[in-house]
Amino acid sequence: MHPEHRQTDHRIRFDWGREGAAAVVPGCAVAVVVDVLTFSTTLTVAIEAGAVVYPYRWDPAAAAGYAAERDATVAVGRSQAAPGRPSLSPASIRRANGVRRLVLPSPNGSALAFALADAGVAVVGACLRNATAVARWVTAHTAGPVAVIAAGERWPDGALRPAVEDLWGAGAVLRVLAAADPDGCSPESLAAVAAFDAASPSIDARLRDSASGRELAAKGFAGDVGIAAELDTTTVVPLLRDAAFVDASTEGPDR
Repeated sequence: MHPEHRQTDHRIRFDWGREGAAAVVPGCAVAVVVDVLTFSTTLTVAIEAGAVVYPYRWDPAAAAGYAAERDATVAVGRSQAAPGRPSLSPASIRRANGVRRLVLPSPNGSALAFALADAGVAVVGACLRNATAVARWVTAHTAGPVAVIAAGERWPDGALRPAVEDLWGAGAVLRVLAAADPDGCSPESLAAVAAFDAASPSIDARLRDSASGRELAAKGFAGDVGIAAELDTTTVVPLLRDAAFVDASTEGPDR
């Protein structure tokens, strides 16, 4: 890896996926994971409902055992959702009752958060729903370097597919961080801010018309896209603590 790819001349950094996180997270105080459709969105909905959420890699068989060890419910794939059986779909979490401990596997945002658990940084989950709350929390609780990581999606061969919704979600967080420290942002961070600024006046329509939004709608999950587009409707700050995300909106970043 070329050392310049680490963006170490800048306090506020931005990159994509696990490879980008490996480049820019070392030396940071906080890593913000953004997966708008839909890990991060589902995470905020679950925490609003009072659950603690365990991220996990996309391995359904292993996730079931991981959940059993923690007396938790494992979220299934969208196609397996049923009444009382939560899935990765945020709409299913809103319909579920009494889930207090949830293992939430996904191949992108959740797997990334799981991988960062031992990286020595505070790991925070962000999406469009809580972008401003997360950025304000980060600004209030750390003066150290911050990495915002867009999780992205995957092509059929497993390669990273940069997904515009995660660029917008990251840009929404970075816009507030940049306002507090305009000289600290990398050019990559400022590019994400510009992308969000261009989309924000019609973010709901843009999200629904994006490739990922159309994909979910075609599968019957247009409602999930609508929830993901709820810009700044919650103040929860999901912080990874002892392997689970909890709401740190009234707390500091100590792990």
